[in-house]
Amino acid sequence: MAAAAGVATLRRVRIAHVTDCYPPRSGGIESQVADLAAQQAAAGDDVHVLTATPAAQPRHAAPSGPRPGSQGGATVHRIVARLPFELPVNPAAPRAVRALLGELSPDVVHVHAGVVSPFAFDGARIAIRQGLPTAITWHCMLDGIVLALRAAVRASGWREAPVALSAVSRVAASRVAQVFEASVQVLPNGIDLEAWSPGGGLPAEALGDGVRLRLVAATRLAPRKRAAALIDVLAAAAAELPPGSVRLTVFGSGPAARRVAVKAAALRGEPSVELRGRVPRAELRAAYTQADVFLAPAALESFGLAALEARTAGLAVLARRGTGIEEFVDHEVDGLLAASDADMARAVVRLARDPSLLAAIRSHNRAAPPGFGWPRVLALAAAEYRRAIRLATVDHRVGL
Repeated sequence: MAAAAGVATLRRVRIAHVTDCYPPRSGGIESQVADLAAQQAAAGDDVHVLTATPAAQPRHAAPSGPRPGSQGGATVHRIVARLPFELPVNPAAPRAVRALLGELSPDVVHVHAGVVSPFAFDGARIAIRQGLPTAITWHCMLDGIVLALRAAVRASGWREAPVALSAVSRVAASRVAQVFEASVQVLPNGIDLEAWSPGGGLPAEALGDGVRLRLVAATRLAPRKRAAALIDVLAAAAAELPPGSVRLTVFGSGPAARRVAVKAAALRGEPSVELRGRVPRAELRAAYTQADVFLAPAALESFGLAALEARTAGLAVLARRGTGIEEFVDHEVDGLLAASDADMARAVVRLARDPSLLAAIRSHNRAAPPGFGWPRVLALAAAEYRRAIRLATVDHRVGL
């Protein structure tokens, strides 16, 4: 197969990414798939993205068929339906996806899955039925639904499907392996290490504004990300410290934004909380020069792209144990890991009271970039594509 040689050398491969969510919608999956597509296009591949996420458009605009447009060097095909809240769902998508994949005839189809991904899994079924090499990457934690999914996989034929399965971290991959009872590789998120490096910026501890510890969070304000827990952790820590010792700046938007705002207002300014909403990456990078610690309270974090960016920028990362953030944060080296919200609040207090520990962590993070740059991640993706091609050469007959 000619495609196999192309993937082996990472040269001019036609890749079709299938994802429910994509920019301008914000979130970890959206950012990572867009960045991966852009990096592959910059490397010379012919990259297409099939998504149910609409482009920015007037709310009165009528639904349309797939309309290709260029974004970051990739061709984006938006197969959308007009639904409330601009949900990335299209019940009529399978016919359009089938026709588009038939027209594109990609060397590999890379499906990006979340907990609920109807568009992505329609795309996966169609790609397999068309005999296209298919790789599926899980960007989520499957905690609490492993047994149900395993039963569904066994009953539906997915267990025998010729698919290269991967997940964005070891902890996420272990859940996928339990579901599919198959080999699952790790295909981590990647970032531009140089863009996020601290460079020559002034470390926050040198600013001398009197605040002992500056916390920052960048997340989708959604229940699954436990956005409201940010305020609870801050309040519990502040209760153990002198007034004015800590402040928190939160970047992001989402359905829990109002709840977070209400909880922040109830603090009446002590400790200080600033809600900045969603901002461009450049503004976020600038904000990190004014911060000490990145706070990540999510207990079901499959990777933690925002935490990786903050870690690369030289911030200490305070996160929950048992999440994908442990891929790049070792306890007391890159940050602190907590077993609960109460433990996380105690960790905030510890960093506020022990400036030498904070300085050691930040010095390490500024000097030692994590190993998640794009050259490595692109090579791992290419390996998954080669695996998908090998699997597709075997005659699997599954009833998907």
